[in-house]
Amino acid sequence: MMDAIELLDIVGSGETSRVQFKETLDNDDKIAAELIAMSNSKGGIILFGIKDKTGEICGLDYAKLQYIGNKIATIATDFVKPQIFVTTEVVSISTEMDSKKVLVVSIEEGIAKPYKDRNGVIWIKQGSDKRKLTDNNEQIRLFQQSGSLYVDEMIVPNTSIADIDSDKVKEYLRKIDEENIDLPRDQIYKNMNILKDSRLTLGGLLFFSKEPQKYRPAFEIKAVSYFGNEIEGAAYRNSKDIKGTIPELFEQGMAFFKSSLRQIQNGQNFNSTGVFEISSVALEELLQNALTHRDYSKNAPIRILIFDNRIELISPGALPNSLTVENIKMGNTVVRNNLLVTFCSKTMKYRRLGSGILRALKEQQNIELINDSEGEQFIVRIPRPN
Repeated sequence: MMDAIELLDIVGSGETSRVQFKETLDNDDKIAAELIAMSNSKGGIILFGIKDKTGEICGLDYAKLQYIGNKIATIATDFVKPQIFVTTEVVSISTEMDSKKVLVVSIEEGIAKPYKDRNGVIWIKQGSDKRKLTDNNEQIRLFQQSGSLYVDEMIVPNTSIADIDSDKVKEYLRKIDEENIDLPRDQIYKNMNILKDSRLTLGGLLFFSKEPQKYRPAFEIKAVSYFGNEIEGAAYRNSKDIKGTIPELFEQGMAFFKSSLRQIQNGQNFNSTGVFEISSVALEELLQNALTHRDYSKNAPIRILIFDNRIELISPGALPNSLTVENIKMGNTVVRNNLLVTFCSKTMKYRRLGSGILRALKEQQNIELINDSEGEQFIVRIPRPN
């Protein structure tokens, strides 16, 4: 339950992507669009009885409270597809002069995205405002968040069976002890879900093709080792655009880490080989996690940035659904790329689902995990020892 002090604090902070003010309910379709935008984003609240231009608390009388409360329930059911469920409460703010009542409508982040209005329009939040969603990739991300679509199982246009590296497939089948000798080649590829309608799936392209970046040039790793601690600096020690399949990206990414980091004596004998300043095991887990769980609906590379005082590993896409940093530290996860998880679990150093981050944190305790939902990216930051 919200109290008057909490309400006053929210009103004093103004409208945001999760807080909207309404003096009254004046247009059903506009309110439906607001409910949809919040459901398609991170949820939020609408405060009725607050002037949206000034934040002045005007309040609602009993009749208005009842009318708006009932109308909101109707809009959430009849004007939104699929329907959403909202909760309402009334908060009283008392002064020496009078008492004003505000209706608080709470909307949770939806689990059946994308939500649409009765005309089929998808709305999302844009700061404190809302906008229509027309971009195909953004719509795909909403379907992906609801678990009704896996991007890595979608067909990549213009690809064909000729793009598949048969040696990579044979090596994969050898590793999993799978015998498909009597099956035609294209049937094997279909069974593995790397070929659909004579074209490659995204997972097939990223794991078994001859040249993944021919069709998806942004799905690479951009790695830079800088002088200093600022990305704006023009001087760098080393820079590399890493291309290839996911296993190749992993191997080359780890090679870049190892060539850019120092080895230090950590209690070993003077003549012994030192250890890397940052745990190799932690870096393996984090890089593999980035390659497997990044958002492939975003046309952007993974970035490895090495500064004098830290390492940053940046993955396109914030954590899916309502997953938080605290959740993943407890081993919770949401599968975003079902096909890639399957391939990685059988051929790479991939452990059971949800254990990679835990193992990295155990090996390297000063890892900082940042879920940048505004910038739509996930950042791993590790301080380097002096």
